[in-house]
Amino acid sequence: MRRVAARTGRRKVFGDMYGTADQNILGRTDLFRGLSPESLRELRRSAVRRRLAPYDPVFHQGDPAETFYIVAEGRLRVTQTTADGQQVIIRYIGPTEVAGLAVLAGDELHPSTATAVADSEVIGISRAIIREVMARHPEVAMNAVSVIAARYREMQQRLRELSTQNVERRIAHTVLRLAQEAGRRTARGIEIAFPLSRQDLAEMTGTTLHTVSRVLSAWESRGLVDSGRRRVVVRRPHELALLADAAG
Repeated sequence: MRRVAARTGRRKVFGDMYGTADQNILGRTDLFRGLSPESLRELRRSAVRRRLAPYDPVFHQGDPAETFYIVAEGRLRVTQTTADGQQVIIRYIGPTEVAGLAVLAGDELHPSTATAVADSEVIGISRAIIREVMARHPEVAMNAVSVIAARYREMQQRLRELSTQNVERRIAHTVLRLAQEAGRRTARGIEIAFPLSRQDLAEMTGTTLHTVSRVLSAWESRGLVDSGRRRVVVRRPHELALLADAAG
């Protein structure tokens, strides 16, 4: 690890102000589960921290897959653009999660674009470094398989929802999933703690802005959710879950 770190000395590496905090973040990720504190310190010294403003890209679809990132603060939106120019939101990535799985999978190009949706900071680790880490620590390679498998299962579930469920159920499942991943309790209910527009929900659920607006307006009249100004609050999660699991 020290040999690789020396070769990358020209890059901006962590300062002392981030050292312990970022070592803790790396240690909490599923990818580096089981690494010793000493190994995490070496890894942290070889990594790069980037600060992002809202809408700043981390990487673009089609870029060389040379670096993957772990979210330290904030949240990223991962999207793909189809051949006809339609944008699809693949998922949102929060603290301690990995963006840029193509690097771990050995792909040459990023198949998607990752963009900050709020003020965010990410920890970047190069392909060369992660390969060396995996060679020295086989448990990290096994962890990488588990991380990729979990994303695969998530994509299978979403594909099943798109193929078998009506649009209201798809929107309900998506809102509940986001509330579970990034929800914070408020006096009004569980607020999804990052900007989320109706267009975003349409892109995640394979439907139109008009349909999402119609469904959310109906839910608001029933007291299930509040939405507006790129914010969504789930007021009655149990009732929304019953709707999501209803037949039809």
